[in-house]
Amino acid sequence: MAVLEAIAQRTSLDIDAGGGIQTDEALAQVLNAGAKHATAGSLAVRQPDIVKRWLANHGADAIFLGADFKGAHILINAWAEQSTLTLTVFIEQYLAAGATTFICTDVSKDGLLQGPSQSTYQQLVQQFPTARFVASGGVTTIADLEALAAIGMHGAIIGKALYEGSIALADLQRFV
Repeated sequence: MAVLEAIAQRTSLDIDAGGGIQTDEALAQVLNAGAKHATAGSLAVRQPDIVKRWLANHGADAIFLGADFKGAHILINAWAEQSTLTLTVFIEQYLAAGATTFICTDVSKDGLLQGPSQSTYQQLVQQFPTARFVASGGVTTIADLEALAAIGMHGAIIGKALYEGSIALADLQRFV
């Protein structure tokens, strides 16, 4: 938590924390340390009642849903296990519970710099027009970001493209 607190205190970043938040206490620690949002992924599949309670208690602006997927299904436990839950059913259930923001990672594309799953994201935006979707996995170029924006994605996560230099920080100014 010390790193999260330091980042929150020394920057004006809008911080989203995720990974390993499994209890009410862990959620409180993350939010109290300065994260504006917490993302629930595997827990949202394994114990949806907890995450739905978090949504009710903290609101959709504080609780995001992490939907790591491969094909049609959600993956859990650091992508080691395929759940029986499909991506669309997961989104339907959490929209009904009040969620609004879904970070959708196509694990088959993550880290490969081969472009995002635009057709999947386009289908999601069309099927769930009230949801805010953040694309993750495969974002490689500014053209990818432009295409995601054009289909109505709320945002995108860029990782390896920054490290490898196929996207420069300066090129991102027009997207913020």
